[in-house]
Amino acid sequence: MVAASDRAYSYREVKSLLPPGAYYLSGNEAAAEGALAAGCRYFAGYPITPSSEIMEHLSHRLRELGGVFMQMEDEIASICSVIGAVWAGAKAMTATSGPGFTLMQEGIGYAAFTETPLVVADIQRAGPATGQATRPGSGDHMQAKWGSHGDYQVISLSPWSVQEMYDMTVEAFNLAEVYRVPVFLMGEEVIGHLRERVDVGGTVKVADRPKRKGAPPFGTDEPSGVPPMPCFGEGERLLVTGSTHDALGIRKTDDPLVHAALLDRINNKILDHREDIAETEETFLEDAQVVIVSYGFTARSALYAVHRARKEGIRAGLLRLKTIWPFAEKAVRRVSESAQKIVVPEMNKGQVRGEVTRHAFCDVIAYNQTDGEIIHPHKIIQELRSIS
Repeated sequence: MVAASDRAYSYREVKSLLPPGAYYLSGNEAAAEGALAAGCRYFAGYPITPSSEIMEHLSHRLRELGGVFMQMEDEIASICSVIGAVWAGAKAMTATSGPGFTLMQEGIGYAAFTETPLVVADIQRAGPATGQATRPGSGDHMQAKWGSHGDYQVISLSPWSVQEMYDMTVEAFNLAEVYRVPVFLMGEEVIGHLRERVDVGGTVKVADRPKRKGAPPFGTDEPSGVPPMPCFGEGERLLVTGSTHDALGIRKTDDPLVHAALLDRINNKILDHREDIAETEETFLEDAQVVIVSYGFTARSALYAVHRARKEGIRAGLLRLKTIWPFAEKAVRRVSESAQKIVVPEMNKGQVRGEVTRHAFCDVIAYNQTDGEIIHPHKIIQELRSIS
């Protein structure tokens, strides 16, 4: 994902915390171990189904590793505590589900505007409001992008397996550090509680935030648009404000040029590198007349449906979105040039389908299910039969 050459960052190969081998973990446990492998040493959170196992697992493991675990009074305090820990020099995260994610939005907007690298694991459940607390849903994707007011960019990843809960949590921390941006791991209840094999290697590749003594912490002329990030206690004169600020962090709330330049930079540092960030996976797209665009757990059902449909003579293919934001618009445009139809199955009312429609050149058909149950492969197969 992170491969552009014009950014000042460094990677380290570090020894895995877990001995190399195969493990049988839940998705939430895998996310917790992935966070630790990436260097997370601070977690603040408030228990909420179906993400609580991340918090529970880290409450024990962080103590073993000399890290810090804090149970906060609510999700607002949790995100604010994580922001503070990051500016104190830690790699930090929190975990939640829909209602808690809602409460975090003000803090997320502050983190985006102050370019605070942090990770939020949102293990989605059926909503809105309290909804079905123990049932799966995928209704938080638009909230991840537009939940806080104003114009800013985030990165969000959509794992479809327990292995990816581990791998993508590592990647979430790396992306956060490289781009100085909040990154979301958008799992679903069924992935969080699913148990599968996870293969852990001997080493992990981790990114460290770039530092340069005396450099402006909120501005850069580098093509990456990502300034180096000092921490409190390193001798820099730091002001971390949610008000409009110049490159030194000084408030400039009445200067339209400063505000415009700041917004352009924090948006473009992601948008200019969207092709480096956005990741997809393609199956049978070479001759596909009908393409399923899917993500998360639903993509597993979609993959089965594609294999079954091809046995029936239906030329189906799958484009799996591993990254939701920034959106893989170029990949969608490319597959829509040769496909006759695109089908987007979702455990919501069509949040990602709208993005697909914006960029596709062919008909886009939605299949939506919001009853707190997974989308079974046979329902997608029926949809493919009906339009073929």
